[in-house]
Amino acid sequence: MLDMDLVGWIVVGFIAGGLSAMLVPGRAARGCLANILVGVLGGIVGGWLGRQLAFGDPRGFLGAVVVALVGAVVVRLVLEALAPHEERR
Repeated sequence: MLDMDLVGWIVVGFIAGGLSAMLVPGRAARGCLANILVGVLGGIVGGWLGRQLAFGDPRGFLGAVVVALVGAVVVRLVLEALAPHEERR
């Protein structure tokens, strides 16, 4: 299991949040701080989903980024679905 401190998870969150911003179109939760928060929350969601689906714990830094990326994409899709959309005329 990967033993990271708070700074390590912030770095993983930043990477996962930035990658999820490129993968999911939309306007909700953009910017550096929002990407970090979405990425860290995505790591929590991705870890929970991985345990529920019996994938086990991620191995190494790359595994943590992949798990956080999957969770961040889920979080960003939920945020996009909940965000109010303006109608264009």
